[in-house]
Amino acid sequence: MSDVQERAILCPNCRKLISADEPVCPHCGTAKPGAKWKSALVALIAPRGDNIVNYIIYVNVAMFVISILFSSSGVGMSGNPLTLFSPSSNAMLLLGATGTVPIDQVGRWWSLLSANYLHGGLLHIVFNMMALRQLGPFVIREYGIYRMMVIYTVSGLIGYWLSYEAGVRFTIGASAAVCGLIGAALYYGKSRGGEYGKAVSKEVSGWIFGLFIFGLIFPGINNWGHAGGILGGIAVGYLLNYRERKADNLVHLVLSAVCIFATIAVLLWAVGSASFYRLGG
Repeated sequence: MSDVQERAILCPNCRKLISADEPVCPHCGTAKPGAKWKSALVALIAPRGDNIVNYIIYVNVAMFVISILFSSSGVGMSGNPLTLFSPSSNAMLLLGATGTVPIDQVGRWWSLLSANYLHGGLLHIVFNMMALRQLGPFVIREYGIYRMMVIYTVSGLIGYWLSYEAGVRFTIGASAAVCGLIGAALYYGKSRGGEYGKAVSKEVSGWIFGLFIFGLIFPGINNWGHAGGILGGIAVGYLLNYRERKADNLVHLVLSAVCIFATIAVLLWAVGSASFYRLGG
């Protein structure tokens, strides 16, 4: 009995009880689930499964608070709810806003990643995090934690790269990355087909239509970033595929780890360089 208990583990990906000797998890298809190095890496990047969405939200909130603290000229406190608690443009630039101004004039290509974690006001971050909370668990369920993180990160990069190519001067927000989740969900629905796939496609199409109308009504919306994020999500979803077609594997795990560590490194650099500039000034 003790020998059986010693060989029984929780799959590092789906967290279901399996034998440590299994070459492939019978539940989610993860290869060599008993490998100690894999369990350690998974515990580092996704220790509690779907909570990866919570961690992304925490980082966004932390960067928003930091941006407010860095706004020496004060934050937006007018009666306009769209500008309530708006950090200063200077703070946004220091912390990694992207666009033609930061990239062409300062050479901050890394801002294509950091801009996904900055927001221009209280409603801005609330709306984006609500969308992430709704879309993230679905993409995790159909693509897995690793692929979800790759979709989110790479789609954000593609969205802001496209907006840069379109000449957008200054932009921030998680919407490009969130739109990547929309794109991945759209690809999943269209590719899977059937009644479930059609239902997913219909719901996601409603999201896209809403974004289009929102972009027409409100000024200052980065429609290029939204479009690039959606296209990026479709492309990454196609390249990595979803769980029904391809089980989670080492490539997905490594790509996810690269995205997470790159994000951490860029945000730490942004906060550190901004702090140095402020202290030096």
